[in-house]
Amino acid sequence: MLEHIRKFFETRIAPMTRDVTSKEAEPAYQIATAALLVEMTRADYDVKEAERLSVTAAIQKAFGLSAQETDELVRLAELEAENATSLYEFTSLINAHFSPEQKQRVVELLWRVAFSDGQLDRYEEHLVRKVADLIYVPHGTFIQAKHKVKRQLGIK
Repeated sequence: MLEHIRKFFETRIAPMTRDVTSKEAEPAYQIATAALLVEMTRADYDVKEAERLSVTAAIQKAFGLSAQETDELVRLAELEAENATSLYEFTSLINAHFSPEQKQRVVELLWRVAFSDGQLDRYEEHLVRKVADLIYVPHGTFIQAKHKVKRQLGIK
């Protein structure tokens, strides 16, 4: 499925996530999260500019990246998302390497992108729920993340 990202992860990132601090493993979190956020923009089959901007802003803010680093990460994630047939490879990497807090943050970022165009499409909600299930985020945490993002965005 996402061969370039998998190779990147296996050769550069996975070795770093063994017996290292969470700060040193941050690139793994970044690439997996970026790919899932790109998938979110495609959930309703209508990628809007607001969603693209939300992905870029979310990645840049969440990881403290430069504009150039953010653009490169998004570009790679978009390229690979075009070839995606399943979310399993990303979610399995997340399950193997991320803490519950990092998983919750992924769900929050997915909600942020889903709400970015001012409307929550049923396919977007379904994708957030599916990813949350695949990365073993409890239902209560899934709901808390949704409400947290809605509050932050001023959505009732």
